Formats: sequence, structure tokens, C-alpha cells
Amino acid sequence: MYDIKQLYNISHHGAINGVTGSCHQLSLDGSLFDTSLSAHSKSRSVLIDCGLFQGDESFDRETDDVHEDVAHLKQIDFPIDDVQALLVTHCHIDHVGRIPYLLAAGFTGPIYATKATALLLPLVIEDAIKVGVTRNRSIIRSVMKRFQSQLVAIDYNQWFDIEGFDVDGSNSALKAKFKVAGHIIGSAYIEFDVRSINKKKRVVFSGDLGAPYSPLLPAPKSPYRCDELIIESTYGDRNHESRHKRRKILQQTLERCLENKGTVLIPAFSIGRTQELLYEIEEMIHKGGLKSSGSLKKGIDVIVDSPLASGFTKHYRELKYLWDKEAQRKVASGRHPLAFDQLITIDSHQEHEKLLKHLKNSGRAAIVIAASGMCSGGRMQNYLQELLPDERTDVIFVGYQAKGTPGRDIQRFGPSFKDSGRLGYVDFENDGRQRRIDIRAGVYTLGGYSAHAGQKDLLNFVKRMRVKPTKIRIVHGDDGAKAELKRKFEDLIGGEVVIPNS
Repeated sequence: MYDIKQLYNISHHGAINGVTGSCHQLSLDGSLFDTSLSAHSKSRSVLIDCGLFQGDESFDRETDDVHEDVAHLKQIDFPIDDVQALLVTHCHIDHVGRIPYLLAAGFTGPIYATKATALLLPLVIEDAIKVGVTRNRSIIRSVMKRFQSQLVAIDYNQWFDIEGFDVDGSNSALKAKFKVAGHIIGSAYIEFDVRSINKKKRVVFSGDLGAPYSPLLPAPKSPYRCDELIIESTYGDRNHESRHKRRKILQQTLERCLENKGTVLIPAFSIGRTQELLYEIEEMIHKGGLKSSGSLKKGIDVIVDSPLASGFTKHYRELKYLWDKEAQRKVASGRHPLAFDQLITIDSHQEHEKLLKHLKNSGRAAIVIAASGMCSGGRMQNYLQELLPDERTDVIFVGYQAKGTPGRDIQRFGPSFKDSGRLGYVDFENDGRQRRIDIRAGVYTLGGYSAHAGQKDLLNFVKRMRVKPTKIRIVHGDDGAKAELKRKFEDLIGGEVVIPNS
């Protein structure tokens, strides 16, 4: 392998002006692969994630116009002629939602993911095509067939050569390894080994790191060494409550809401948050909770109204070998944390409409978990439009709400206006028309129930490295969170900490 002054370059195509659209590019100079090439030879690169922009972050970055149809937005606005491969950290839509557009732009290289992510990812991609591109079944089948042919499943903790980076037929200038990130099942942070003849650098992309002691999943362990770290900062300016405390707060909130004998709505991502909530609710029921007075003595229906979430939950059960020790002990004792008696799943649209009408007319007490997590689409929008004006309804937010999403507006205006004696409202788009909905429902936010690491966890991820990075890039966060985390990291490493803007 050959020596060059600079081994690699990093550029960003999302998640630098907010928390969505994660897409980063690691480029290696062309002279690594051919000594006859000049210093400015064509590089070779990989993409790390290719996520969709959501909320205000889906605005056109040049005109500030909102695009009603995301398919009209030029999603891949950077050249991909030197991109050899895509590596996926996990399958949330803000990390993988632009993959169909990447394929349409002509990308034919391998798509590397952990085995669990490779199992779940086709469900996400097919849904993304249906929602954002087309419902033409022939086109969907064609795209999915091509996507499946490019998907490569990789074990955790295994170094592998990335296709397209061979130097002399036996050595590779770029290797990678997936490590457990603890964010959702299958999620990973990625270690890259970048080499020339006498240089070697370890570059780490965090993806989304999970909070320690999250339900179902083991906590992430820091890498031994890192020269440059690209790290998320979603909660870079705050910490989460302990799991015991947040579970107690969730139970108290649910029981208080259920006293209204109305519907409790929990917007949640189909993958990760939904399964964690089911796990925690099963624990509450097992210990005798969620059995308030009167008609609730026999327990409460827990409804998952999302075909996608139901599919993911089924796969979560199949992937029990990746669960943490606590969850595996429950299974061994005969409990079924993701398939308990009170759990009802709704699949068809007809069932969904029937249930929604029943809940609206009867005021029946029930817990409904549905996507989308930021209320920007999916069946949760239908529930909100019909039930937000009902005082018996309660909405519980357990995840981050991006700017410009209906979730953020409900979270912001619902409680403050109601407390002052004035009604808040939220606007929804329906077939190009705006519908304004008054908020009479109770609105609660449980910040501790995030699948993202808090500030302390992000700092510990670096503190626990034996060889700490000399450079850190902070991405995937609001401005305040990034700025606060930057100050903390500067004190910690004494090296260069940057917040990229391009």
C-alpha cells in the first residue's frame, strides 16, 4: 500500500442542520490505489447512512420552500460516481429513507448492514417507496429485487474488507467493523480502519447511540481506540432519568391518563420505541399495575395499530439472541414481553377505521401505540385528528419531536395553551389541504424515554476509549445541543472539536 499526506476526507450530506437526513461520506485519495496517479486523482468513497429529511429539515435548502410531495425534492444532490459502497448503522427512516433515491441515481454497489438490520431493512425500504415514491407494485417489486441483490449481511465485531478498495489484490485500504450501538435492535456504530503503507487511522461513526439500561438491548461498549470520531448529539445538552425512574413516571402517567376513561395515544417509531414500550408495559401489568378503579379492574387493552410495527415486533421476537440478559431471563421463565394477553394488533385499514370510530364514539379506555413517532404521517395522524378535540384523550410523547413536525406543535402548544385557558391547535395536511385541529386532550412529554444516549452517555462513550480521538465532529443535533456538547468534549480531549456546516 502507498503513502499519501492525507489518508481520507469526510463530507456530510445531512444531519448537520438538525437531527434528520443522516448521510456522511468517507473518501480516500486515488493515489492509494495507483502510484502512477497524481495527488488529485479520483477518490474512492463510502457512504455511511442515507437518511430522509423530516419536518423543517425537508425544506428546500436553497429556496426554503416546503415540498408537499417529497418525491419532487432532489434527494441525492451530491455526486456518487466514486461511491463504492453504503454502510447502514440502523434502519430508522432518517438514516435509510433516501436509499430508494440513491438506487434511482444509479448506485449499484454493496449495501452493508448487520444481520438484524438486513432482516428489518427491506420492510423499511418498501414502506418508504410506497409512502414517498410510488405505489405501483411492479416498480416496487423491481426496486426491492435490486435492493435485495445489493444487501450484504455482516456479523457484529467482525472486520471485513469493503469492496472496491483493494490495493494489490491482497490488501485493502479500507476495512470496517459493526459494533453494538444499543439504539434499536441491529443498530451499530462503525469502526473504519484506513491504511496506507506506513499510516493507519481509526475513524468511528457513532450512528445513533442508545441509552444504557434501555429495555431489551445491551448497552454500547466503547471502541479501544479512535483517531477521529463522528458522533450524534440529539441529547447533547441534557441527561435522561434512570430507567427505574422513567418507568415509574410512565406508569404514573398512564394510570393518571386512564382515569379519564378515554384513549391514551402514544406516537412511536415502528421499530425500537414500540417494542420497548410493549416491554415496559408488560412489566407493569405483570406486577399488577395499570389496573385502575372501576371498569379498568380487569386490565387495559394495549393496541399496536401499525402493520409495519407488527412486522418489526415479530422480527424482534425472532431476534431474541440479541436481547439483553434481563429480557432473556423473562423468556426463560415463561413470560412473553412482546406477546402478552392484553396486546392487540391492528393490521388492515378496515380494522383501523373500525377501531378509530369505536374509540371516538365510546370513549373506551385503551392505550394506542402507532406511527409515526413525530406525528408526520401514518395512522397516528388519523387518531390525533379525531381524538385531540376530546378532553378524555391524552397524548404521551416518549421520543424526540423535530422542528416543523405536528408532534413538535402538539408538544409545544397543547399544554401551554390549555393551562392558560386558551385552546392550542395543530395543522395537518390532508390531500394537499390544511386541516386545523383544536387540542383539548392532555399532553405529556416523558423525555427520559428516549432511545438516544444522553449527554453523560455520549461523554462516557469517549471517556471509556483507551486511546481517545484527537478530532471529534459533532452531527445530528439541534444547534444548542451541539454547542453544549462541543464545550464538554473540548474539556475532555483537549483536541479539535468541530461542528460541520457542509
